[in-house]
Amino acid sequence: MFLDRADRLQSKGVRTVFVPVILAGGSGTRLWPMSRMLYPKQFLAFDGEKTMLQATIERLNGLSHRSPVLVCNEEHRFLAAEQMRQMGLEGGTILLEPVGRNTAPAITLAALHATQNGEDPILLVLSADHAIADTAAFQESLERGLQLAGQDKLVTLGVLPKTPETGYGYIQLGEPLGEFGHKVARFVEKPDAENAQAYVNSGDYRWNSGMFLFRAGKYLQELERVRPEILAACRAARETKAVDMHFVRVDAELFGSCPNVSIDYAVMEKTGDAVVVSLDAGWCDVGSWSALSDLLGQDEQANTLKGDVLAKDTTNCFVMAKNRLVATLGISDLVIVETTDAILVAHKSKAQEIKSIVDTLKQQGRTEHLSHREVFRPWGSFDSIDTGERYQVKRITVKPGAKLSVQMHHHRAEHWVVVTGTARVTNGQDTVLLTENQSVYIPVGQLHALENPGVIPLEMIEVQSGSYLGEDDIVRFEDRYGRK
Repeated sequence: MFLDRADRLQSKGVRTVFVPVILAGGSGTRLWPMSRMLYPKQFLAFDGEKTMLQATIERLNGLSHRSPVLVCNEEHRFLAAEQMRQMGLEGGTILLEPVGRNTAPAITLAALHATQNGEDPILLVLSADHAIADTAAFQESLERGLQLAGQDKLVTLGVLPKTPETGYGYIQLGEPLGEFGHKVARFVEKPDAENAQAYVNSGDYRWNSGMFLFRAGKYLQELERVRPEILAACRAARETKAVDMHFVRVDAELFGSCPNVSIDYAVMEKTGDAVVVSLDAGWCDVGSWSALSDLLGQDEQANTLKGDVLAKDTTNCFVMAKNRLVATLGISDLVIVETTDAILVAHKSKAQEIKSIVDTLKQQGRTEHLSHREVFRPWGSFDSIDTGERYQVKRITVKPGAKLSVQMHHHRAEHWVVVTGTARVTNGQDTVLLTENQSVYIPVGQLHALENPGVIPLEMIEVQSGSYLGEDDIVRFEDRYGRK
């Protein structure tokens, strides 16, 4: 069905081929403890098997587009690459931001990348942390936006508001542009409740979704006119870019000098070519547990229950259990989220303030805001099962064909026990194959490496012992993933 619509527009001479630019930065602090700085919400699957990033890309199936360009933080590069690999997009470009500088610089990097070979494609800019219920309606709006972008307009998708939300910006509709959209009359900051209700009642306003369509060259032209310092900083940062596999790195210092500003402030509010295309597709900016509850739906008691949850005399609650049974009795209006190393209990009215907990964790020097107990690496993952004063026990999973770096440790020894699969172990001058129930001891200071030569995941138990067990006690001599 979607291909039929694309073919229909193509027959009218409309340029429907575009380059998706997926913005996958941000830390999603309001969705703690599920979302962490090193594993933020866009890489999580809250409902079903697809992560939010993967669902964003999958939403474009059936449209005529090129391979996506992903913009993400340096720290998330292997998460992003693995999730794209799972979708058959191993060759997709991943632009790495050494530091977050908001949407205008991120989109500028993507536009410069898209035009580097003399082409001027239409870019579709999407956020990796949005949810959309009606894919067909979403694609219909994109096709209307493509027509306007092909006429050198800077298109934003404006969501038809259902409620007087005060957490979103609004766009006032201007002069209509045929059946496709409207000129933008003005952008409005997040309003108070009274103004938000007036905007919804008028029918002349849309929520600002943060999704855009425009030619790369047109965006760069407008940026040079209104904010030339952003373009200059991004160009300078790209001049010394380094390509590592499918990762593209820019100069950290030069990119860090770029102003921290959104595309709305930098370009869309200043250009005379801004237009808005209406979107009514069940859009949701998944920015809080309350928003996620609305997205996932409620039962007859207005509860959203995910995982192993036993709820009695419980109403209007969001309860997510990831590892253990969570039982509730005689409660209402609460958010309860259980993970391996943290449990959140909050009143629903405070859902927007959960970031303050993350801030306190940072101030106290804790680590629960950084990562989960299970940590993902390009070769697989490890889960810290138990930790003591001079020991640590980990469950290690190595993907088929993957290899950890050739390394050594100054302060710890390691004992490895294979649970399932086959391990090729380099231990000093020796290389051995270990299978189920076999083990090996790695002394302090010994050069060693671990590889899975098999076709099934390798599962191991690692016992570390020594005076210091931090992850920074790793001296790498060789690494196929380019880590230092």
